Amino acid sequence: MENISNTRKVVIHALLIIGSIVMVGPFLWMVLTSLKTVGEAAQIPPKIFPEVFQWSNYKEVFSSFPFAEIYWNTFFTTVIKTIGQLFLCSLAAYAFARIKFPGRNFFFILYLSVLMIPPQAFLIPQYQIIANLELLNTLTALILPGLFSAFGTFLLRQFFMTMPDELEEAAKIDGCNHFQIYWRIMLPLAKPGLIALAIFTIIWSWNDFLWPLIVNSSPDKMPLSAGLASLQGQYSTNYPVLMAGTFLASWPLIIIFMFFQKAFVEGIALSGRKG
Repeated sequence: MENISNTRKVVIHALLIIGSIVMVGPFLWMVLTSLKTVGEAAQIPPKIFPEVFQWSNYKEVFSSFPFAEIYWNTFFTTVIKTIGQLFLCSLAAYAFARIKFPGRNFFFILYLSVLMIPPQAFLIPQYQIIANLELLNTLTALILPGLFSAFGTFLLRQFFMTMPDELEEAAKIDGCNHFQIYWRIMLPLAKPGLIALAIFTIIWSWNDFLWPLIVNSSPDKMPLSAGLASLQGQYSTNYPVLMAGTFLASWPLIIIFMFFQKAFVEGIALSGRKG
């Protein structure tokens, strides 16, 4: 029996190691490619390590297009969308979870039906709204559609429903209204769920590609995902420079997840306790 248990552990660890290599492999290849010459990056069979590290590729990223300005656009829009999602989604989630009103479950199911529709179906209506508001080619056009989401409301609603009713009843006895209960009691206790939603929103906003290409055409109004696409030429692409820009664009997300992964996993686990 002990031999079977040890064999099972060896198999599980072997599978985990293989899975880790598969997941980390593309990232390592990106880093190594960013330090190669164009010839080494296109060499067949592929060359894993460059003969000489080409650190100049990272310098060329900043000279090829307004990388610093695009980086700021991405950072600014991501922060605003994350704050908007945390506030607006938590307000709606609290209302669906803790306030009893006629048709609450019906409206919530109707609200969740948005998740069943492909996001591409909203592109034309959203574009028409932004165009009518004369917001094309602005950072506002990137921010507005991402200030709220049905997924964020669903995630936080499930979290608020795990809160004991005694907390709310005690707050009402002390004279708190619904907003005070939400702001002073429920929101601080929902910290793991808020962190999970924040990480989801940051990743989604940081990597958003299609919408920025549709509403903005000026390079100085692009986020990183769309701006890096300009490094791909019609007939040839400088892959080392492209990979250098991609690495510079990805490291903030890696750092954020490393610091908040425990709270992220906890928030996802707790949100599924009660529905």
